[in-house]
Amino acid sequence: MEEFRGLESMDELVSLCKRRGIVFPSSEIYGGINSCWDFGPLGAELKRNIKEAWWQATIRGRGDCVGADTSIIMHPEVWRASGHLENFTDPLVDCKVCKQRFRADHLQSDRCPTCGGELTAPRQFNLMFKTFLGPVEETAAIVYLRPETAQGIFAAYKTIMTTGRLKPPFGIGQIGKSFRNEVSPGNFIFRSREFEQMELEYFVHPEFAGKAFEEWVEIRYRWYLNLGVNPSKIRIREHRQDELAHYAKACVDIEYLFPFGWQEIEGIAHRGDYDLRQHQKFSGENLTYFDETTKERYLPVVIESSAGVDRTLLTFLADSYRVESERTVLQIHPTLAPVKAAVFPLAKKPELVERARAIEDELRRAFSVSYDEAGSIGRRYRRQDEVGTPFGITVDFQTIEDGTVTLRERDSMTQERVHVARLNELLAAKLKHNV
Repeated sequence: MEEFRGLESMDELVSLCKRRGIVFPSSEIYGGINSCWDFGPLGAELKRNIKEAWWQATIRGRGDCVGADTSIIMHPEVWRASGHLENFTDPLVDCKVCKQRFRADHLQSDRCPTCGGELTAPRQFNLMFKTFLGPVEETAAIVYLRPETAQGIFAAYKTIMTTGRLKPPFGIGQIGKSFRNEVSPGNFIFRSREFEQMELEYFVHPEFAGKAFEEWVEIRYRWYLNLGVNPSKIRIREHRQDELAHYAKACVDIEYLFPFGWQEIEGIAHRGDYDLRQHQKFSGENLTYFDETTKERYLPVVIESSAGVDRTLLTFLADSYRVESERTVLQIHPTLAPVKAAVFPLAKKPELVERARAIEDELRRAFSVSYDEAGSIGRRYRRQDEVGTPFGITVDFQTIEDGTVTLRERDSMTQERVHVARLNELLAAKLKHNV
């Protein structure tokens, strides 16, 4: 296989994403808005495929987990019970000269990193977005945009368990938007103020919590490997005791080696019974589980898996980026690829265009496909390589004669003649083989 190099700087990836409309600044015609991003057609498909892969592996593909979709705005007491109103803060300092604001725990010295000016004393800044419910902006109407999806699961836990007739161990997962008023967002879409999470809360008897924690660490780590992430660029890092949240018994981060260093892409935490105990205390609801078999009543322990959709998307883009002598290619796993196959007429001849369009229409019933007739066939292949399309299908004059097309594979660039009647079956088999 041809020699290649991987991603060397985030600028390369940002450029590709902007050029191909995968991810680009939001409100760009107005000059953009800091750390807010839009996902174009290819980005939206990639994002959807990542969420679908997570949902299949974590919810639909298991017999002990169910899904939920809870409200972004919840009763403000939820955040008092969870500790977010009191503890979800960052220490901030301001430069007295240039007026820039920084996180105190990110600074290497006590002077401004921009101008060298004197800094103010640190003060705590709550990261939650505050808003008002209803037409009048008064204290009684203050609510918050959720900073995580987990609390919605805890608040709905009793209803879901009861209506679903669930018995520990079981999990509740959801995918949804969260909002954090980050002081220093950056590194493209890695850290932003509006983001999407894939979270699972797994409820288990205290006796089996340690084993469940270890199992979920392995399950989640393997998920990335199964979708093609380079094993040498992903690792499991255990939190030190002084890093653990006040409620956590244990926690690990799954980290990926980006051009800007090792960074967390997912956290798996043994949260003990902190969450249910807090919500039981503040709501007055009995959240214990009574086991009819053993006659035992207990508060389940929670094992949490929390991954960012945007960070996961960035991981797959960064990991699959290749530069070869004559092309740039995203060797992204076919399961995640935004487009599964692209159809090309060899030339803009009516009979070839008509046949190619018919093939596109037929494939579109089962797959995400695209059509391209502009430029040389080599240039069209390169355009699809750049966005990770696994297969190219070329319709030529031989197609008119015997019904065969050229099927070209993205990574190896090998080509074979196959009959149009077999395309659906063949593509399905090749895509399934790569899962």
